Amino acid sequence: MDYKYIEQLLERYWQCETTLEEEQILRTFFSQENVPACLLPYKDLFTYEQSDVEENVLGDEFDKMMLEMTGEAAPVKARTISMVQRLKPLFKAAAIVAIILTLGNASQVAFQPKDTPQITENDLYEKPTDGVEVAKADTMRQDSMKLSEAPILK
Repeated sequence: MDYKYIEQLLERYWQCETTLEEEQILRTFFSQENVPACLLPYKDLFTYEQSDVEENVLGDEFDKMMLEMTGEAAPVKARTISMVQRLKPLFKAAAIVAIILTLGNASQVAFQPKDTPQITENDLYEKPTDGVEVAKADTMRQDSMKLSEAPILK
């Protein structure tokens, strides 16, 4: 078989000109079982990441042991707070104000004496009274051109 494309990718890899997709092609090629003998020395370079990830991982036991040795407590993980949770104290305060105002109005109505007449909106305004009759008959109608000045009688 001819492996010219793989050899070209290797040359570009050594010159640092390969893309991430081309490097993934090289990793996939070298992870298979049948690799030609001329390319076998490069196999460990491209398969190292896959085997190393599983072998050299520290577990939670190591973290616990190190925290016990240093005497520190376990780190507190951050949690997200939604907008509703942030505004809950404001909602509670608004509810308390509304309850106090409602109770205040109810107590004001309850303690108001029953025998006093209720004042309506119409009682707040005075009714217009008619003026003197002489003033009505004494008015004159004047023309804008001042041509005629005749008194108007009703």
